[in-house]
Amino acid sequence: MKRTIPFEIIYQTIALLVAVVFVHLVYVTVIRPNADAILTAQAEKSARGEVFVQDRSIYVIVRDYEQESCFILMFWAMAIMGFKARGALRERALLQKDLVKVSHGLSVLPEDTREYIRPIQALPEESHSYLLPRALTIALQRFASTKNIQNVSDSVKSICDTETDRLDSELSMVRYIAWAIPSIGFIGTVRGIGDALGQAYKAVQGDIAGVTESLGVAFNSTLVALVISIIIMFLVHQLQLIQERLVLETQVYCDQRLINHMQVR
Repeated sequence: MKRTIPFEIIYQTIALLVAVVFVHLVYVTVIRPNADAILTAQAEKSARGEVFVQDRSIYVIVRDYEQESCFILMFWAMAIMGFKARGALRERALLQKDLVKVSHGLSVLPEDTREYIRPIQALPEESHSYLLPRALTIALQRFASTKNIQNVSDSVKSICDTETDRLDSELSMVRYIAWAIPSIGFIGTVRGIGDALGQAYKAVQGDIAGVTESLGVAFNSTLVALVISIIIMFLVHQLQLIQERLVLETQVYCDQRLINHMQVR
């Protein structure tokens, strides 16, 4: 049996490649040329013995490879979260529709379930994998086979709990990225401090330019990484909020529009 690669994996791979190309292009054409120009100008002023205030330009702060890696991971994580948020919002749109169409005051009997399943099966193919159609279908099928309303309620709760676990597990890559970004920043810190210690003999001789530049690498990489990590974690929590509301509203939808109308003779 031939297996196909899930679309989400293809999307994540393409998103990573696009992020790498885009960020590296911006760094090569804009950030590093401007940063080098600023640092060169400062070095020339220092060599002439001029007194100047060191420019804290954004180009200098983000110029190093650690910051570039952090931006690549940030855009990759945003692409993944955007994909998942788009899917969750599409699923929430179904909650505005009356899929079971049970009139007020009418009861749903076990022998009527086939009639209520038809509108759900008539939905577009891509909608069949959404949580709400799956929960309604399982509820109606379980009611037809067991004729037990409590069993139906337990089935809906079970599928919603399973969906919560699935959505949470699918965010593992984003959580890894959110952890990796500060780690990359700390790598830049270690590299910068190591370079500074390697040039300590120059500082003893009165030349502190190399030590200052290396310490700038150390602190700038940590600064950028922590700021990006804060942004990513905020977006992760917003996405989790959307997903949790989707599951909760689906369970309420099933209870109010279907299970409350079920009746056994």
